[in-house]
Amino acid sequence: MNEKINHLSEYEIRTILRAADDIIAQGGRTLLAKILKGSREKKVLQLELDQSPVYGCFRLVKLEDVIDKIDWMMDHDFLGIEYSGKLPMIVFTERGWQIESDQRADELLSEWKQWLEEGKRQPEMSYLKDRNRHMIFLFLEKIRETQDRKYIPYLLEWEKIDYKKVRAKIRATIKALEANDPIDHENVQRRKASIKEALKGSAPQDLLLKCWECGKRFTFTVGEQQFYKQKGFVHPKRCEECRARRNGDIF
Repeated sequence: MNEKINHLSEYEIRTILRAADDIIAQGGRTLLAKILKGSREKKVLQLELDQSPVYGCFRLVKLEDVIDKIDWMMDHDFLGIEYSGKLPMIVFTERGWQIESDQRADELLSEWKQWLEEGKRQPEMSYLKDRNRHMIFLFLEKIRETQDRKYIPYLLEWEKIDYKKVRAKIRATIKALEANDPIDHENVQRRKASIKEALKGSAPQDLLLKCWECGKRFTFTVGEQQFYKQKGFVHPKRCEECRARRNGDIF
């Protein structure tokens, strides 16, 4: 468990998640820290990670302290590690993606709003194709909640290029805007409450697991959990004694 940091602010949590979004399953803790630090290293620039909207947000923080913040995010169930060969890659947990997909949907909506203010009439919509379906549907939900018909031309352009299920959702959104359907305020409040709860994180604590082999309960400590996360391992299925016996350490 990371003992150097007791808590991260909502801003820090959201910033780290946004930076992680650009390297999910493609980079590790150090690369993520360099994005946040605003590194000018060759790899960062080659991957155009300096274009991230949160690039350099922690430029005044020491690199090792940025990594401590990332470790805190892992300890509190916002980020995880999966291995690609021998390389540890940052991934979202369910909690982390819930928060990030919501803020990415807001980011897309803000971008559309800016385009409309600039008079951009027919933007290229292929950038939305093959994006995470949950995030895309959430984006459409947020468009619907604006009750603003000015988004309809963009939706019509988007509808031309996407897949059947997305097109159906786009068409439903257009119809709702045309009919000026009322906002489902209860759904909006539930979504906000869910995000607020997710932002609390899950404080690390010892877990009591059941051994698949002998049936006994055994403690999976916070320290062991951190080690397993960093290695990309799943929780152990057997107690220490059964593991030792299975490995031939006990006869």
